[in-house]
Amino acid sequence: MVGEVAERIAHCEYDVAAIVGSEAISTVLNLLKRGERPDWSEEVEGAMDDRGYGPERIFEKVWQSHGSKGVIGGYACVDNARRARLGLSPQAYRAKIGELFAPFTEVAAANPHAAAPVERSAGELATITERNRIVAEPYARMTVARDQVNQGAAIILSSVGKAKQLGIPEDRWVYIHASTTADELKVLNRPDLSRSPAAIASIKRALHHSGKAMSDISCMDLYSCFAAPVFNVIDHFEIAPDDPRGLTLTGGLPFFGGAGNNYSAHAIAEAVQRVRKDRGSYALVGANGGVLSKYATGIYSTDPASWNDSVRYDRMSVPQTPEPMTDRPEGIVMVESYTWAEEKEKVISSVIVRDSMGKRALIRADAAHAPTVDLFKGGAPFGAMLSVSRDDSGRHFGRLA
Repeated sequence: MVGEVAERIAHCEYDVAAIVGSEAISTVLNLLKRGERPDWSEEVEGAMDDRGYGPERIFEKVWQSHGSKGVIGGYACVDNARRARLGLSPQAYRAKIGELFAPFTEVAAANPHAAAPVERSAGELATITERNRIVAEPYARMTVARDQVNQGAAIILSSVGKAKQLGIPEDRWVYIHASTTADELKVLNRPDLSRSPAAIASIKRALHHSGKAMSDISCMDLYSCFAAPVFNVIDHFEIAPDDPRGLTLTGGLPFFGGAGNNYSAHAIAEAVQRVRKDRGSYALVGANGGVLSKYATGIYSTDPASWNDSVRYDRMSVPQTPEPMTDRPEGIVMVESYTWAEEKEKVISSVIVRDSMGKRALIRADAAHAPTVDLFKGGAPFGAMLSVSRDDSGRHFGRLA
């Protein structure tokens, strides 16, 4: 939205505009518990560009129809695919997630707006306890996005001419050097479950348009609803989890909070403050939606950036050949990735498999079959062969063949 509005300003459609977003998930959950449904609707004059709720871009029906944990189940499958690629046990991988997110907690602890301003060690984040239970293998509770928040942020954009007319001091100006977006394939269609080429392409193109390399970026905020989107970026650009620049400006979604629609507006607000204090520096904000389904990158600096003679806003298409998938797997299938969670004696699982024709499918593990349960609870089901059955509701289950 920042890139789109900036482009409209550059084309003289707008002089000044505001982008405003918020999360009220904490209030909504509280009202639901109390059975209250207040009517806060209002009528506002003027035109509205209603683009709809947009779930078709980020929520894939196959995950919901199989009773999986939705978005969290999808991300857990992505991270477990990465774990399989690296050959790590669940415990070793949780340690890696702890090492990734421990520096985030330091930032959150110093942020007065953070939902969980507590510094925690990598070991504390990785250790499974009653308070830090597994919510979906390999994720412990403390390392997933904190959605029960009330937060809001706003961004005001204007042309240079309008800023001068309004008397805004130039030492407050921050220029948008690049804004790029890219859409990813659906999870089951991705050639590599553990990576998102679209996210990398978005960042690379933003760096290209701004004339910078990743090494020129002074600070960054990488969207961190789960570990996978952060690992995806730092793996490709060979950035260490303890990079002195840091990987978050706010404290990240598990600690600052904001797993709804507007987290990255907070990241942009922090980026603006950072580059104002360190004039001539460059900040990068990476925003993510769905299950690594779409990615946007923005680069900001107090250095001027002209939109008249170069591309600054880029909506990208990333060519990829989708993997085939089926919604009716049969016979014997092979496990490619999975997640597993036990809640109040109930097992919730998502298992990504390939059939004999190489087509991907999503099934559930047969939690009534002891050898199958042992396989998945053991943490290394990758490559195992399962026999598929279908129940009356259309869900598919796999048990160790």
